[in-house]
Amino acid sequence: MKLVPLGDRVVLKQLEAEEKTKSGIILAASAQEKPQEAVVVAVGPGTDDVKMEVKVKDKVIYSKYAGTEVKLDGEEYIIVKHSDILAIVK
Repeated sequence: MKLVPLGDRVVLKQLEAEEKTKSGIILAASAQEKPQEAVVVAVGPGTDDVKMEVKVKDKVIYSKYAGTEVKLDGEEYIIVKHSDILAIVK
């Protein structure tokens, strides 16, 4: 199956949470903060008011509480509005 977003929606695949701090301390799963970084999997066509500025495979940062989590074929995705994407990481 394939997710095809409508309008100004974007499908993201969240990056894995860090298991270690920069100083080398290993974090328990419950202490790991959910990352706000993701890779764009699919992009909707946009609307008359919204020109889509991201493309597939872009690494992005999105709002902390944005989107809807979806599980499809054992994979977890997040569907967000284009306006919930804060930046592209280059």
